[in-house]
Amino acid sequence: MRILHTSDWHLGRSFHGTGTLDAQRIFVDNLEKTVREEAVDVVLVAGDVYDRALPAVDVVALFDETLDRLTVAGAQVVVSSGNHDSATRLGFGGRILARGGVHLRTRIEDIGTAVTWPLGAEAELAIYGVPYLEPRVVAEALQADGTTHTAVTRAALDRVREDIALRSRERRVVSVVMAHTFAAGGEGSDSERDLAIGGLGSVPLALFEGFDYSALGHLHGRQRLSETVRYSGSPLAYSFSEANQHKGAWLLDVGADGIGAVRPVEWPAPRNLAVLTGTLDELLERDDLAWAESAYCSITLTDRERPARAMERLRTRFPDTLVLSFAPEGGDRQDARTYSQRIAEARDDAEICCGFLDHVRGRSASPEEQALIRSTVDAALTLAHER
Repeated sequence: MRILHTSDWHLGRSFHGTGTLDAQRIFVDNLEKTVREEAVDVVLVAGDVYDRALPAVDVVALFDETLDRLTVAGAQVVVSSGNHDSATRLGFGGRILARGGVHLRTRIEDIGTAVTWPLGAEAELAIYGVPYLEPRVVAEALQADGTTHTAVTRAALDRVREDIALRSRERRVVSVVMAHTFAAGGEGSDSERDLAIGGLGSVPLALFEGFDYSALGHLHGRQRLSETVRYSGSPLAYSFSEANQHKGAWLLDVGADGIGAVRPVEWPAPRNLAVLTGTLDELLERDDLAWAESAYCSITLTDRERPARAMERLRTRFPDTLVLSFAPEGGDRQDARTYSQRIAEARDDAEICCGFLDHVRGRSASPEEQALIRSTVDAALTLAHER
């Protein structure tokens, strides 16, 4: 058999205020193409199908279409819920969907219930889906020894091990566990929601020992934590911190003897991401940045003073600049005075206004701006005196 390990689709997510539904439709095209070309039998989705608990109607329609296309292409689908999903809503109709080859694992009651396939006469593939576990919500139901991510994950995986032990009495079990969690040693990115403060959301890698393969979700970079524990990562980049990541999935060959070859699947990005740094003039003139003109851009300007109309001017060359920040070379302009001191030393009201503009904008008022401010202040004072 052949399994495709995916996760973190985040259907409906935006990218710095820009919609991604068209890009996600391209991902679905690539996903179906992989299923057909690689003769995939089972597609795993290890959590965060949606980006929010109440997805929009067109987002739900895209997921519905995706499930239809995958099953028509010959694959069954096993889905577990993530911390972005509403487990109850995602799991609706699970028993009926299972008859059509879509197996939902969103309830703690189903953690120890495997989805199985025969692997010859003496072995079977057993896939278990562990949904995202909010410790304080599920600890009592799981009879965990504490209200930490480690405690509830251990309790959940104990249920899986109990079922594997029972099944192993009759035949060899090739076990695959899906879990949406932050395993120690994984490398995160800016687009993931923290599971807990201060790193307490991570769980030891040792919890997954003994399973033939652990298909993890939550971290958006595809990575291998051990030979049997891997993150597939998200199919699309959802922050500029993922600009250098290769997006795709893991393809697993499974036989009666266990997991065979595991190889990466690459899906091309619909849009490139560019993270650029330099002065405004440099970025507008550099010939080697032509490729970034059609990319989504995050730009950091290093000019000593913030240039006027910086975003407007950048977008003449890089029209899809989504993030603009400033990091002046050598640090901020040298002025040891506090803002209060600068105001106290101002000679008149016009200079106070210019000082405030400088303070909030990070750039001194131009001669034209100074003249406008002074004329406006003078006019206001004249009007006040006349009254």
